[in-house]
Amino acid sequence: MSSGGATWIASLVRRFPELLEELTPGTGHALRERRGSAPTGGTVAPVRIYVSDAIRDITDGVVELEEAVRERLGLRPVVAAPVPVRLRRLAGLLEHIGHDADLAAHVEAETRRMARRCARVLGDPEQLVRVAGRCPACDSVSLRAFPERATVMCVNPACRHTLEDGETAS
Repeated sequence: MSSGGATWIASLVRRFPELLEELTPGTGHALRERRGSAPTGGTVAPVRIYVSDAIRDITDGVVELEEAVRERLGLRPVVAAPVPVRLRRLAGLLEHIGHDADLAAHVEAETRRMARRCARVLGDPEQLVRVAGRCPACDSVSLRAFPERATVMCVNPACRHTLEDGETAS
């Protein structure tokens, strides 16, 4: 298996707890309610639904991925565990996963998707890497690699050409 699966799993292990912290309101003041009246006292920051949705999506994705991998490899099911524990268990299976090209590609794609979702919710912009050479479509030196998308694209607004597999910069 390429190291991509390991990279994305490590990213999720490191960043998922940060996502949980983002869900926790930051003021520390609870609302006090009296029967029949409006809340009194301090206010609580509103729950950010997009963070909650990302946590649910990633949690469900990790659970389903671990179950699918274990089933495909013919391993017995394991006890439920928090997301970081499940991710570490998956990381421990990467060598076995690497013997099945389809499974390895699936694990890498799913962990990449979940890591990207986590990063977007945490406000991380996608990294760009300048690519030497010229765009084959417009001859501009505006080629950039988007590693998270595994894409090379011309960032010239008039062009926006995406290099296909096997296509090279001139």
